[in-house]
Amino acid sequence: MLALIRSGAPLSFRQRLALTARLSWPAIMAQLSSIMMQYIDAAMVGRLGADDSAAVGLVSTSLWLFWGLCSAATVGFSVQVAHRIGASDYESARRIFRQGITASTLFGSIMAMAGLAIAGRLPLWLGGSASVASASTLYFTVFVAALPLLSLNYLGCATIRAAGNMLVPGALNVMMCVLDVIFNFFLIFPTRELIFPDITVTIPGAGLGVLGAALGTVAAEIITAGCVMWYACRKQEILAFRGSEGSFIPSRQVLRNALKVSAPMTLEHGVICGAQIMVTVIVAPLGVMAIAANAFAVTAEALCYMPGYGIADAATTLVGQSYGAGRRQLARQFGYLTVGLGMVVMTAMGAILWLCAPAVMSILSPVDGIRELGVAALRIEAWAEPMFAASIVAYGVMVGVGDTVMPAIMNFSSIWLVRLPIAALLAPAMGLAGVWTAMCIELCFRGAIFLWRLIKGSWLNHGLNTANIADSDDLKAESPSDVGL
Repeated sequence: MLALIRSGAPLSFRQRLALTARLSWPAIMAQLSSIMMQYIDAAMVGRLGADDSAAVGLVSTSLWLFWGLCSAATVGFSVQVAHRIGASDYESARRIFRQGITASTLFGSIMAMAGLAIAGRLPLWLGGSASVASASTLYFTVFVAALPLLSLNYLGCATIRAAGNMLVPGALNVMMCVLDVIFNFFLIFPTRELIFPDITVTIPGAGLGVLGAALGTVAAEIITAGCVMWYACRKQEILAFRGSEGSFIPSRQVLRNALKVSAPMTLEHGVICGAQIMVTVIVAPLGVMAIAANAFAVTAEALCYMPGYGIADAATTLVGQSYGAGRRQLARQFGYLTVGLGMVVMTAMGAILWLCAPAVMSILSPVDGIRELGVAALRIEAWAEPMFAASIVAYGVMVGVGDTVMPAIMNFSSIWLVRLPIAALLAPAMGLAGVWTAMCIELCFRGAIFLWRLIKGSWLNHGLNTANIADSDDLKAESPSDVGL
């Protein structure tokens, strides 16, 4: 069905809907498996007590900053790959992928060094107490040290999806979740005994606590990154390398286009995560219970919005290939369809979250005070899910054509000019509920402005011009037979 986009054949509404569903479903499963991994991590760490839960929650937004920056840096290459595949220029797609490997590894290494440099002081900067600072530093250090390999995971998954294959990244993310459970089970807790009616089983364990949670998750992510890159480089149709073709050194044209897409996204993510870190600073004076409840509620809420990110991944592929094939009207149609689908799915997920909030928080923490604060936060946030979906999927649509500057401005302006001032105003009087009320208001506002821009259609006029890539000296196809792939 993706070949219909590249061939110029017409697609009926039913075909567009079927293609959107077929690409979205594996992407949603991948996102949900990632969330399940976070749930499991949070639940396991939650059993260690409030201090350890707060230690992880204190640096979680900072880790999202580093992960998000590395992920955003890879999008500039995957979008170019989608455009060249849409134009049936498969040789250029492979060469862009090669160059992305070098650039992503280098960027991940730089980010790792930056993270290691601030790891010791970060918990104190965030207002953490002495009781949680040491564990927070340890947890943060393990994750940022693995950023070069995680960057390759992001690049490999994004590029495979750009080729229209949502199933393999989804399956590998499920595998990562399973590995994470296994590793954490043995690394977090000490050796213990399980007593059954007729037998007692000794379960070995390292008893590493917070450090074990970090090591287990990172080990699962590294193994998955290796599998992702092996599949992308050796097995994925269109992308698989063939002998010694092409250079791994990024060309100026490819870097220029990558920067045009990734630079606004990277800056935007940095500014947004900076705002999320400021939210952590606002929450920190409310006490250990509030810090832990905020972190758990953020993890729990992800169950609602990750389906939206899965649909956004499908939207980026569908819109990107349509745009690369020169089919602007089809790109617009896929944009409307995917945003509508995302809003429907996340509305249903928001209703489920509102009803199941007590059960969800009980899974994540045995502490009554943490559970009560978390339930209140989740039930406030559930009302924002439809409009949050609009902003998530519309952003993926615009990224598909390479339009990232204005969406980035919209995202970080919304969070800094709406969420933070309201949170700072409400937190002293309402506590954690005030912070989450501010979040709900801001997400509704953000969804409204993204819907307005999507309908206006100006995003189609600010796409990336990748037509000249195939004409650059280092990206000329070596063989015309590639067109027949």
